[in-house]
Amino acid sequence: MSASPAAGAVISLDDVTKAFGERGRETTALRGVTLAAHRGELVLLLGPSGSGKTTLLTLAAGLSRPTSGTVRLFGRRVDEYGAAELQRLRAAKIGFIFQTFLLLDSLTAQENVAMVLRFNGDSERDRRSRSLDLLNRFGVGYLARQFPRTMSQGEKQRVAVARAMANRAELVLADEPTGSLESRQGFGVIRLLHEQARQRSACVLVASHDLRLAEFADRTFRLEDGMLRPWAPGGA
Repeated sequence: MSASPAAGAVISLDDVTKAFGERGRETTALRGVTLAAHRGELVLLLGPSGSGKTTLLTLAAGLSRPTSGTVRLFGRRVDEYGAAELQRLRAAKIGFIFQTFLLLDSLTAQENVAMVLRFNGDSERDRRSRSLDLLNRFGVGYLARQFPRTMSQGEKQRVAVARAMANRAELVLADEPTGSLESRQGFGVIRLLHEQARQRSACVLVASHDLRLAEFADRTFRLEDGMLRPWAPGGA
């Protein structure tokens, strides 16, 4: 008997539905979604705004719970984790790239990146060194001492990507990671995320509306009206 596609998956969803609102007035964001993503691969979720991409990522991170179905994170059902345990897991093993960046306005770019490393027990010297290296890697080392209010949208996005990579995450969840970047910069970010998957055996889950990113993905799915289907080149 062959192994289940979810066997060994970093994140898996089994027949997951997510609805919002009161009974009789619900809005269904996801409808019976099944997906398994593994180490060493970049999985791309394509879909227009409102298709359920962000909802799927929040479920994958254990930030919300499904209305029905099962979500497993690192082999365990998400509802089996305690709140504190989930928080530690996210700090140590998951990197987030949020569509709205969520940089802390009171911290410099370098401090925003370095704060993630506090949870891993890195020394202050190591935090400073690694955070600056990452900012340089994404072409924004010149922003190290600047605050988010002084940055462009594209600069904020690159700082946010650097932050997501800081803890050497085993799972990277990226919501429109190239949305505020020029094509060249955006493709560079996706290449680095793919490199993270291949070289560090991480699992990278990217949500985007940009069909061009399929070139860099190991597997691509189309999410529309809350339903997930495989996507192939030439597909709508």
